[in-house]
Amino acid sequence: MSISKKSKKMRQNELLSKLDIEPFVTDEELSDIFEVSIQTIRLDRLELGIPELRERIKKVAEKNYLKVINLGKAEIIGELIDLNLNENGISILEATKDLAFEKTKIIKGHHIFSMAESLAMAVISSKVALTGVANMKYRIPVLAGEKLIAKAELTKIKGNEFYVHVKINVKQEQVFRGKFILVSIEE
Repeated sequence: MSISKKSKKMRQNELLSKLDIEPFVTDEELSDIFEVSIQTIRLDRLELGIPELRERIKKVAEKNYLKVINLGKAEIIGELIDLNLNENGISILEATKDLAFEKTKIIKGHHIFSMAESLAMAVISSKVALTGVANMKYRIPVLAGEKLIAKAELTKIKGNEFYVHVKINVKQEQVFRGKFILVSIEE
């Protein structure tokens, strides 16, 4: 009995360490890593007071929404999990079936574009800006149920123009890339 308690305590300590490094790991992924059932992971999280993934993402996102200068929280498509103004940002979007075409379950392109554009806008430090140019490429279809991870990087500022590159991945595979020139129209 003491062996199982020790292994449980060790697992829980390792779980805390893992979530410290990677806070957005799913219960399923943790189950695979620790070679225990998903229910065991959920019980460990409950005992340790660790919220489920969705709540962890929301908590991190709340802090980042406060940094955004030009968009309201509801205007950002996805959960904003990292933001460094005039540098970079990361957002996550769960591709639900209501974002997809009914027959094919493929996510509609305008949702993917909106995710990329809103992240690009969030990254820049302008109070008022519009997309002047968008060059984009959809590489492979995204299906309902998949998780999109968008990463934006400000590559250049030239006068009132902000050049932002956005890449969106699903499971480490790039599904979209966009290059935006955002034009600041502040008075």
